[in-house]
Amino acid sequence: MIKDIKGLHHITSMASDARQNNTFFTETLGLRRVKKTVNFDDPNVYHLYYGDEAGTPGTVMTYFPFPGVMRGRSGVGEVSETQFAVPKGSLSFWQDRLTSKGADNVAADTVFGANCVRFNGPDGEGFVLIEAVDDARKAWTGAGIADSVAIRGFSGAKFRLHETAATAELLGFMGYQRAETEGNVTRFAMPGGNGADTIDLEALPQMPYARQGAGSVHHIAFAVENREKQLEVRKVLMDTGYQVTPVIDRDYFWAIYFRTPGGVLFEIATNEPGFDRDEDTAHLGEVLKLPARYEPYRDQIEAGLTPLAA
Repeated sequence: MIKDIKGLHHITSMASDARQNNTFFTETLGLRRVKKTVNFDDPNVYHLYYGDEAGTPGTVMTYFPFPGVMRGRSGVGEVSETQFAVPKGSLSFWQDRLTSKGADNVAADTVFGANCVRFNGPDGEGFVLIEAVDDARKAWTGAGIADSVAIRGFSGAKFRLHETAATAELLGFMGYQRAETEGNVTRFAMPGGNGADTIDLEALPQMPYARQGAGSVHHIAFAVENREKQLEVRKVLMDTGYQVTPVIDRDYFWAIYFRTPGGVLFEIATNEPGFDRDEDTAHLGEVLKLPARYEPYRDQIEAGLTPLAA
């Protein structure tokens, strides 16, 4: 069994409009844009990162905004819901704020006994704010949102799957423990995790497969402390039969990827070196940062990217 995973690192999705995406996360949800860079495989597209003050693993939502890309189709084989933790007693604030900002399908609900508010992002992506008790993580208080109600980071995520047994076995191998079941959803929790430490598996045997597009989660990343631990995890996964990529340098973390039995793309990402490796913490996300190989083409790349502010 793997013992070095500590919960989520980040979740990466796709969007149809960079400016709309930036406004939603920084102004509506009040997260900090901690990095403005490009898709390392397609430098004509932004890669935007939002999180707490430093972009702490377990708080970071990232997006590839492909201009005008078709909206994804919900289905199985995907991360269907991203779950954020908010302080107890803050949900009325969030319900009012989300409604006033024009978010779709805002509704109060409960999940595994906790009060929550569900809503959709600009591209139809599913989000839920879940009341968390004793979450000691320090919030970023952007867009005039007080610390008493601000988002703390992820609490977890939910997958939609035809069948859950193989993914449940994988999560157990990764250190998660089966916690509880509610209808057709089973929760797995990471003991001693980083706060972003639950995964819910929803069994939907008759649902069609998802089609990726705007609003779809591209991959979900799990956190390990450093490269040494990452290599150990990679070896164990490969010894178990998973096809795992070589280590890839993403400038702010090192990454490996593999496809799960249910179809969801997993990443194992390092907590090092962090988003302050090329910017002072006080100025994260303010200027476009490029991988070294793209720096000679900066003028051309910047000219092709839509400014994030009007």
